[in-house]
Amino acid sequence: MSKFQAYLVFGAPGAGKGTQGRALGTVPGYYHFACGDVFRSLDLSTPLGRQFLDYSGRGELVPDEVTIELWKTRMKQAVEAGAFHPEHDYLVLDGIPRNVRQARMLEDTIHVCRVFHLSCPDRRKLVERLKRRALRDNRLDDANEEVIRLRLETYDQESFPVISHYGEKLVERLDASMSPIEVLAKITAVLIKDRAGRAGEEGFSAPE
Repeated sequence: MSKFQAYLVFGAPGAGKGTQGRALGTVPGYYHFACGDVFRSLDLSTPLGRQFLDYSGRGELVPDEVTIELWKTRMKQAVEAGAFHPEHDYLVLDGIPRNVRQARMLEDTIHVCRVFHLSCPDRRKLVERLKRRALRDNRLDDANEEVIRLRLETYDQESFPVISHYGEKLVERLDASMSPIEVLAKITAVLIKDRAGRAGEEGFSAPE
């Protein structure tokens, strides 16, 4: 099986990954997969659901093996259901890979076309965004400021090195403090340019 053609939307909690990923997922030919949404939809009465709740409640990452196993299962379901057509759809990943080890575990499955790094040096803005989101979406894991700060520290230690793993050539840095529409405009400009360059590559048919 050929690898999935993938774009990564990457950044700290609260940087706007989900907003951008969902917007791109509405465009024909782009399939958005948000790892966090998948975990939050788990049945918490199941062993995997209880395991996720235990880790997320402490602001810690779910173990890599569990994350990758769930991701592969959900991707297989998406293909079988006809929601994702890997022969001509681009995959937009949000929240995965979360560390270098996961990136290596996915190397046999995805070809990363570009990494959109949503950067926001002012952590106060991220904390404020997460608190607002907690109230709006009833996401209890975002309501506690101590847990939020632990998640940001975990991102710095565990996730940020993924940027170096993929290298400068693939990374497109964007100011996450801009409005969502401004960020989206910059992302789509890069996608249009990439699409023109990748059309017809190795039998991959870029979406019309």
